[in-house]
Amino acid sequence: MRPLTEREIRASFVNCSKGEAKRLAVPRDLDGRPWDDLDFLGWRDPGAPERAYLIAESGEGLTGVALRRAAPHAGHLRRSMCSFCLTGHTGDGVSLMTARRAGRNGQQGNSVGAYMCADLACSLYLRGKKDVEPGGRLEESLTLEQKIDRTAANLAGFLGRVTAA
Repeated sequence: MRPLTEREIRASFVNCSKGEAKRLAVPRDLDGRPWDDLDFLGWRDPGAPERAYLIAESGEGLTGVALRRAAPHAGHLRRSMCSFCLTGHTGDGVSLMTARRAGRNGQQGNSVGAYMCADLACSLYLRGKKDVEPGGRLEESLTLEQKIDRTAANLAGFLGRVTAA
């Protein structure tokens, strides 16, 4: 992914108002992000743990979505899998994230959800740049490029559901 500016980030959101996009917490470490290893930019709001944000590039430009994290299940040692990168995590390492749909559908209260890595670091897990607990990555015969393509397709499917009229 190419490096993004704060202005580009704020302008990319499709499921919130311009005022909401102006007020959201943009990461302060944009210059330090490993852009060459990112397939999308994702982050959690440090001041509001239930909020997260995701921005992806496509042929049409940038698509940013504001997400809400469902409350984690307390006391469960379950294993869950991210629906984007297929990385398994225990505990609350995977969260149900919901996005208000864009346009009129979102104004009517409609949303879509997906189970995602709670830290939105799918790209780094795929590339082995971030550690996964034992058993978190299934042994596959796919190449890294194929895994990246699959993750991009899963992400595009989710974003398509957010933006569908």
